Amino acid sequence: MDGTSRSDITPGLRVSIVLKKDQRTGKLTEGTVKDILTNSPVHLHGIKVRLESGEVGRVKEI
Repeated sequence: MDGTSRSDITPGLRVSIVLKKDQRTGKLTEGTVKDILTNSPVHLHGIKVRLESGEVGRVKEI
């Protein structure tokens, strides 16, 4: 799954996100979802989440 649909993502799920500072390189950061920050049901660039570590980014892989 690619992380563009909000219904696929739940708190506690292990995901790979791209941080704002890594958008140019596409470097992925792995972690566990703490909060879902995007309100819309679908987002083209990935649903924005906060990880347990406090890092915020868009989901690229589930």
